[in-house]
Amino acid sequence: MTLESKELDEQSKLPYSWKQTLQDVDLVIPVPAGTKSKQIRVEISRKKLVVALNNEAPIISGELHKDIIVDDSTWTLDSQKEIQVHLEKKNQMEWWACVIEGHPKVDTTKIQPENSKLSDLDGETRAMVEKMMFDQNQKAMGKPTSDDLKKMEMLKKFQAQHPEMDVTKY
Repeated sequence: MTLESKELDEQSKLPYSWKQTLQDVDLVIPVPAGTKSKQIRVEISRKKLVVALNNEAPIISGELHKDIIVDDSTWTLDSQKEIQVHLEKKNQMEWWACVIEGHPKVDTTKIQPENSKLSDLDGETRAMVEKMMFDQNQKAMGKPTSDDLKKMEMLKKFQAQHPEMDVTKY
């Protein structure tokens, strides 16, 4: 059994399925058809998650892999057959290896992040990415990068201020 198929096998045995982005973790927990929301007990805290039906043993109960933002985390009952839990990560710059500590882990080095849109980025990061994209395109066309253009502009200003100097000699 390969490591990848072992990982898939371990994940399939969990009482839930899950996926994640850098910002959040979403769980889907199957429940008997016809389940009503009043039959469900969900406790979401910064470090712990409990999901149970009525007074039965919890389906999930344990310490979360990392801290979450409780006020931005929610749960819903979908089509009376599955509970969907949305957990907003506190640190939105890391992948989780598992949802609950002690549960099987996934290899986070194999996660393929979804492409981000420039509009999703904050102003400073967006400006840096746009500059990098411009420079990459300029290089691909054999043209000067933004730094090269800045240096050329500074040299032109210097030449205009000091016409007596011949910069071609240096």
